Amino acid sequence: MHLAYPAVLAVLLFCTGLYGVLARRNTILVLMAVELMLNAVNLNLVAFDVWLRDTLHSGQALTLFTIAVAAAEIGIGLAIVLAVYRNRGSSDIDRLRDTAETDDAETLPDDAYADADGDPHGDAHGDTTADQATAPAGKAKKAEATA
Repeated sequence: MHLAYPAVLAVLLFCTGLYGVLARRNTILVLMAVELMLNAVNLNLVAFDVWLRDTLHSGQALTLFTIAVAAAEIGIGLAIVLAVYRNRGSSDIDRLRDTAETDDAETLPDDAYADADGDPHGDAHGDTTADQATAPAGKAKKAEATA
């Protein structure tokens, strides 16, 4: 058997996996595309092991290590995807970019406490110092909820 046949098949598998990683928005499909790329590497390792007629079968041994790494990667990857889906309600990759918490959304401008008359220290919203004192407790609860 010629080495070109499995090598061309491996290139096609790898390119299909690369397209899947770059074009997909769903994290499960991205993980499947990464597995396709790892299988292309495994095919190359076994093909070159057979072609070189290595007595130690090092290509096949490396393939077993690659399969073990792929199994660990898919297990950890699925656990992360499930955790993100439970917290966010979606596993869309574009929405994962928004996971960083910033303090900009939690700080309110000075006129946010103003009442209908425009008085920042009016009676409508109560004492602003008490609201500012409870703000760190709210941040701690939010950090615990996302952890």
